[in-house]
Amino acid sequence: MTSAKLDQVEDVDIDTGRFKYILIKVHDSPEGGPEVTKHIVRGYCSAGFHADVYDKVVPGIEAKGLDCECVGGGRILHEPDNKSIEVFGYSQGYGKADHSVSVELLKKKYPDYAKITFSNDGY
Repeated sequence: MTSAKLDQVEDVDIDTGRFKYILIKVHDSPEGGPEVTKHIVRGYCSAGFHADVYDKVVPGIEAKGLDCECVGGGRILHEPDNKSIEVFGYSQGYGKADHSVSVELLKKKYPDYAKITFSNDGY
């Protein structure tokens, strides 16, 4: 189930290269209806810490009247020339994201990529 507000939030917004990423759960509580949620992936080379990614994303989500929470993090190696994305590691502050959820969202965003995988190893 989804909502018009949730539909306005892109599922994936990531950079190219190696960077920290977080998995965020976005919540909408429409009047008279049950709460609806969705997961989104965000990762940026400019972020020194996982919390920097979260701090960059939250204002845009809250501006749409939505709430969110970080449910974990890790790292991504995104190589568009090779059509490859590797998801791995964890966040010291937020814990390890469910990389399988992140990979499914990445596969929807990049359907032409040859390799989108995850490992629970590494930092």
